[in-house]
Amino acid sequence: MRIRHYAVMFLSLVLCVSAQAQKRSMTLEELFRLADENNKALKTSSIGIQVAQEGLLSAQSGRLPDVKTSLSASYIGNGYLWDRDFSNGMPIDMPHFGNNFSLQVAQVIYAGGALNSGIALADLGVQMAQLQHEQKRQETHFLLVGYYLDIYKLNNQLRVFEQNIALVEKVLEDLQNRHEQGMALKNDLTRYELQLENLKMQRTRLNNAKDILNYQLTQAIGLETSTEIEPDTTLIANTLPMLSESDWHNNAIASSPTLQQLDLVIRMNEEKASLAKSARRPKLALVAEDHLDGPILIEVPVLNNNFNYWFVGLGLQYDLSALYKSTHNIRKANLETRRSQEEKSVVAEGIDNGIHAVFMKYQEAIKDLEICEKTLVLANENYRMTSNRYDNDLARLTDMLDASNSKLSAELEWVNAKISIIYYYLNLNYLTGKL
Repeated sequence: MRIRHYAVMFLSLVLCVSAQAQKRSMTLEELFRLADENNKALKTSSIGIQVAQEGLLSAQSGRLPDVKTSLSASYIGNGYLWDRDFSNGMPIDMPHFGNNFSLQVAQVIYAGGALNSGIALADLGVQMAQLQHEQKRQETHFLLVGYYLDIYKLNNQLRVFEQNIALVEKVLEDLQNRHEQGMALKNDLTRYELQLENLKMQRTRLNNAKDILNYQLTQAIGLETSTEIEPDTTLIANTLPMLSESDWHNNAIASSPTLQQLDLVIRMNEEKASLAKSARRPKLALVAEDHLDGPILIEVPVLNNNFNYWFVGLGLQYDLSALYKSTHNIRKANLETRRSQEEKSVVAEGIDNGIHAVFMKYQEAIKDLEICEKTLVLANENYRMTSNRYDNDLARLTDMLDASNSKLSAELEWVNAKISIIYYYLNLNYLTGKL
């Protein structure tokens, strides 16, 4: 019984340990790779590419010949024969078993451009599905960047709060000793106790916010939600390329999935106009048929024989009504082309505005970092001087606490400024389709 009791305790301990969050350090590159492999939205859009490819194969099959065959067997009743005035009628004995077999082959030679336009539309549909997948990929990457950098910021804030809590606890311990010696007021003690509780409450909120972001992030990249993502701390040490605003605009023109999709929409509408015009053109096909029928009912008396015949020829079809029915379809397709061209101009303008706004924020973040670096130098110098004074009993613990808070806040602002630069840089990459 004792062995079983220990075994149960050991198993419970193992389960508790395995249920705890497993920390996993992750770079942005690995984050994007996992998203590309496991994200459900990206899997859905990749299936859309396969659907479009099947549509292209289906359109291309229109160039293949049509082959039809039929086979039938029937019971034929007796006939009845009259004169033209329906007099002198007499019954006619008929062979009662009838059979029919036919084989029909048709190969389109010219369809007025409808086949080519249909295939071109299907091919553009494949390209559109690929661009939509890339657009979804860019959106997913940018969403994950937000989660990832927010977790980085929260980790930084939690580090500052932990150090602040430790400092306040040290102050409380010192005040408690001084209060017992009658050298500090109860009011001072209460004030720092309240400050400590407020810091702990804010720490709890930060941990909850981090947990929410981590849960969403792990789900998006296909990991267990118990995994705790730790952003790469060397990220802020990376040197980012310096590009001008015009470079970003040129990158957007060259590689933005949104603009490329609008280009495809224009081309698709142009093909739709060609397809509408094809209705006004004749259709030419090569046809061949073979028939085996029996009995021969066109003879009187009926011939109880099988009759085989075949033919090969050209079939020409021209829909005269298309000359006046297709007019509105052609106009509609042309107007759709014009509208898509105008829509591209509007969207391109919006992307330009977005790039300009984010580029200005990017430059602003760089300036903020320069200020934060100066502030950090001053805060470190103030902390060093206050620490020396405190070690020589020339400063109070509260002075040391204030200097430490200033130093921690300066470090927090410096890291946040670095993260902001990275965020706006990645935002520019997202707007240009290069994330």
